[in-house]
Amino acid sequence: MGRNILSKKERQNDLEKLLKKNPFMTDEELSEYFSVSIQTIRLDRLELGIPELRERVKYVAEQNYRKLRSIEGKEIVGELIDLDLGKSAISMLQTDESMVFEKSKIVRGHYIFAQAESLAIAVIDSRVALTGVANIKYKIPIHAGDKLIAKAEVMRQRGNKYFVWVKTRIGREEAFRGKFILVSIDGNKNKEGKG
Repeated sequence: MGRNILSKKERQNDLEKLLKKNPFMTDEELSEYFSVSIQTIRLDRLELGIPELRERVKYVAEQNYRKLRSIEGKEIVGELIDLDLGKSAISMLQTDESMVFEKSKIVRGHYIFAQAESLAIAVIDSRVALTGVANIKYKIPIHAGDKLIAKAEVMRQRGNKYFVWVKTRIGREEAFRGKFILVSIDGNKNKEGKG
């Protein structure tokens, strides 16, 4: 990003502010942003008491897993980064070599779909929610090492049906999008025709 050379104190102040806004930046991204070595970023984080990325993600995810109603935390594909139940949710999935087709080295679609579907189910404010319809589109190939950020938004609710859009990005580029119709099945089932 090419920034002016900052004093250590200025860099550390900026580093704290930046990680408050975007706690999921890697040390590599931070070193590029500040035009310093990765080791300098790691030392700055240590001095400031800021944990490494994995620990930051784990902490945020644990806070959000407590809010879930329709799915268990361990059933979400990726890490749950943000959850505003009934409105929106964000998850992150770090892809790796175990997820790719051997020949093409492209991430298998079911991992990408599973991240989106589990996030769509997680955002619903219901004890039980199932996917009724999914309209999906894979927009670009995804490779091992790509970090997928999925955002789910509840667009509307009609009766026990929730219309949820999920958009998955790699950086700023949209890689996948899905429109899901989820059906809420709570304990007191309303049977049509019975009053």
